Amino acid sequence: MSVHEPEKKIAIDAEYLAGRRFPYQEDVALVEDVDLEAATPGPDLNWLEDVELLEEDGVPAVFDRYSNSFLKIYFAIPEGRENELARKVLITHLRSGNSYGIQLKEKHAKFPQPKLGPWVAGSEAVGTDWQPPKLAGWEPPDH
Repeated sequence: MSVHEPEKKIAIDAEYLAGRRFPYQEDVALVEDVDLEAATPGPDLNWLEDVELLEEDGVPAVFDRYSNSFLKIYFAIPEGRENELARKVLITHLRSGNSYGIQLKEKHAKFPQPKLGPWVAGSEAVGTDWQPPKLAGWEPPDH
């Protein structure tokens, strides 16, 4: 008897989760105008300062902590601008709602919060009416 093992993924990138690439991964012109200070609300920019250009599968990438995945960057990155452009790509990704973690908020957010996070003024609220999921046909045991 042969058992087929499912494909194992060691690292999951944003493209895998979305099933496609995003234009801002391939064209620096789509992120050049991002004002990082204006894009980050509040006086505390520490989280953004911790975002650095990394590498995933030999490709420059930035880590999206909201989906626990890497967002690969396919355009040429000029020397000295590595972290700046990684941050701009990440902010663009978060603002667009393409981050898988942000997409999950609509169904799973347990408290009221802006769907697109604090990076987008006027973003609709999610988590205002969260209910625990129910498994059809299952009832909790009597204790």
